Amino acid sequence: MTVSAEAARKLLDDMFAAFNRHDAAAVVALMTPDVTFDTAGGPEVHGARHTGRAAVQAAFEAVWAGIPDVRWDAVTHHVGADHVTTTWIFRGTRGDGARIEVQGIDLFTFREGLVATKSAFRKDRPAIKA
Repeated sequence: MTVSAEAARKLLDDMFAAFNRHDAAAVVALMTPDVTFDTAGGPEVHGARHTGRAAVQAAFEAVWAGIPDVRWDAVTHHVGADHVTTTWIFRGTRGDGARIEVQGIDLFTFREGLVATKSAFRKDRPAIKA
């Protein structure tokens, strides 16, 4: 990993704070220009892949538009030799009023002090109708 454990935790704390503010510019500023983000769901074995800051920014903006109160809570970072895993609880309300609350994990790699890859995994739990 090209970043210290302390620096990785700080960067990811800043990133999750930006996620929860719905500040896409701040999120992607912490990523490499060629970042790869694999979503938890999508048509491919890896979910849906977004490459580059603009594509990743658009992906998060779409989530925030569809689930305006979405948050990632209970965030904990686990630093390994060449990656960081972050556990979280995804909470939000869809446009139809159904509530989502699922546990998940991100797998991050770093390059030059920035996030180079983010791969998301989460539980497959039905939304709860209000």
